[in-house]
Amino acid sequence: MKITFISQKPNCIIPRNHPNMRVDLAQQCILNSPNIHYSNISQTNEKFDVAILLIPKTEQDRNQLYNIDIVTESRKIAKKVWFMQEGPAWIFQDLPLHQQFWHYNVLSAVDGILCENETDINYFKGLLIDKTIPVFDIPSVMVEDQIKTFANSPKQDKVMIGGNFCRWYGGFDSYIIAHLFKCPMYVPSMGRKIENEDQIENLNHLPYMQWIEWIHTLSSFKYAIHLMPTIAAGTFAMNCGFLGIPCIGYEDADTQRKIHPLLSVKQGDLETAKKLAIKLKNDTDFYNECSKLAVENYTTKFSEEIFLQKMNERLVSC
Repeated sequence: MKITFISQKPNCIIPRNHPNMRVDLAQQCILNSPNIHYSNISQTNEKFDVAILLIPKTEQDRNQLYNIDIVTESRKIAKKVWFMQEGPAWIFQDLPLHQQFWHYNVLSAVDGILCENETDINYFKGLLIDKTIPVFDIPSVMVEDQIKTFANSPKQDKVMIGGNFCRWYGGFDSYIIAHLFKCPMYVPSMGRKIENEDQIENLNHLPYMQWIEWIHTLSSFKYAIHLMPTIAAGTFAMNCGFLGIPCIGYEDADTQRKIHPLLSVKQGDLETAKKLAIKLKNDTDFYNECSKLAVENYTTKFSEEIFLQKMNERLVSC
């Protein structure tokens, strides 16, 4: 099956040695699917079985699409056109009203939807009240070629908080619970990092890193916590699973729930998160069980082979 992605990225094929292999790039790379920029669809002579649309998340980036009937144009080069969710299912509702309806019209026009999590499937099935189309989760995945040696890195007594201090990442909640590990606390610097965050007591901010450097840095941590209320690709929990780092997080994210089942809590349940942090710190057997389980679950549920198998089942069957 020939698949292409259509997005705001320039025309390219993602190489396996890409230094910043975030999830969407890994998915394209493993499928060996070329990326076509929106504006270049009409200049594309190659034909595909499936075109997967990656719509930008921000108002500014979406403005370039209003002069393009993106689904109709995509059908000129592909037999089927699928929409692929990026970010939380509700993200379009933070945009101006006309963009919300434009987004809905795109969802109504495609042949299928690929969403970030199994927990998103019912949302999309209910949203399209006048049309029934297939909705499947597209598993998160990593290309391991350049990071395999990091999996066995010695773990130091320190905790990584998964995101910054804003509602999107829930960094404040993670920071409070992270104190229970009674060890140095770290957090990455991401696009939503807020003013004065560097001044937070007893918290070390890491600079922005390329993906390979990030995995290498994370590999030395013993604990992780990511109480992120925004349910999206779940990259952090997946990274921790590959590295054998127990991670406390919210169960709505597939990677969290499936890789770290003993450490997954309901949204907002900081009381249980607190109990789990204390148990991870004080119960060596529990820690080792969570670490071993994370590696096993990552391997059996989110490996490259599993990703290819599931994508083949989803796209070929429709």
